[in-house]
Amino acid sequence: MMLGGHVRDRVRVYLGVYSAPDAGEIHDHCAAMQEAHGFTAFKLSPYRNDIHAEPWGKVIRATTDWVAELTALCPDYEFAFDAHARIFEPWQAAELGNALAPFHPLFFEEPMRPENIEAWGALKSQLRVPLATGESLYSRFEFLRLMQAGGADIIQPDICAVGGLLEMRKIAAIAEAFYVPVAPHNPMGPLATAVNLHFAAACPNFKILEYRLPGTSAFLGRDLAPVDEAAGYVRDPYMPVDGYLELRPDRPGWGVEIDEDYLKTDRYIHWERKLPIRPDGSTAYT
Repeated sequence: MMLGGHVRDRVRVYLGVYSAPDAGEIHDHCAAMQEAHGFTAFKLSPYRNDIHAEPWGKVIRATTDWVAELTALCPDYEFAFDAHARIFEPWQAAELGNALAPFHPLFFEEPMRPENIEAWGALKSQLRVPLATGESLYSRFEFLRLMQAGGADIIQPDICAVGGLLEMRKIAAIAEAFYVPVAPHNPMGPLATAVNLHFAAACPNFKILEYRLPGTSAFLGRDLAPVDEAAGYVRDPYMPVDGYLELRPDRPGWGVEIDEDYLKTDRYIHWERKLPIRPDGSTAYT
């Protein structure tokens, strides 16, 4: 209400999976998540092999074959693909994005690093899929340059990185003037999700919100510890209903209760990226 009131009654979310297991495993996971929480949109990695060790043609063929199988098994779901800024050469980013085009992805996310904003304009002009980026940008001035360069179909500012709710609002207003929707980057915990929910509810050009179920790993097909095992600092996190987060108009503030004693135990595991290593020993981009 302090932001001017909500423009929608509920906020659609997609579930981040981030890895790229077999199509059958993804189908089973998506079906389970739809039955439990109503999810119909998911985000995956587009990579099926090591892009730094395998011939590029093999990388593209593996992705194309896998996505074709995946979409045939899951015709009722929408999939976004996050390339995790691992590609250095723009022509490869364009080729990978266009390999996904026949399958109509929800969006193709951040295939290359964000520093050269003008290069994003050139990339988008070559793509036949919606291009999304913004998690590594930090102010409305950077997003303004991105819009002026025509560098994104969807922007993904992170409310924890841009400095909070008011800067997020300014970024969204700039994007609205360029007819660009906002799909916030949100791999963090349930408090960040609560803040994003209020932002999204009051944002006219909001598209969809990234979400991870509290206390669960964001990866399939890998032997990894849960990245959000300390989600207990929010006692009553927002949980999806029919694939949406519903507002809590009868609750004060963000609508959740924080367990401050839990925070004192210092068990929080923050989100982070790890740098891949190429076969020659050099550090790859991410």
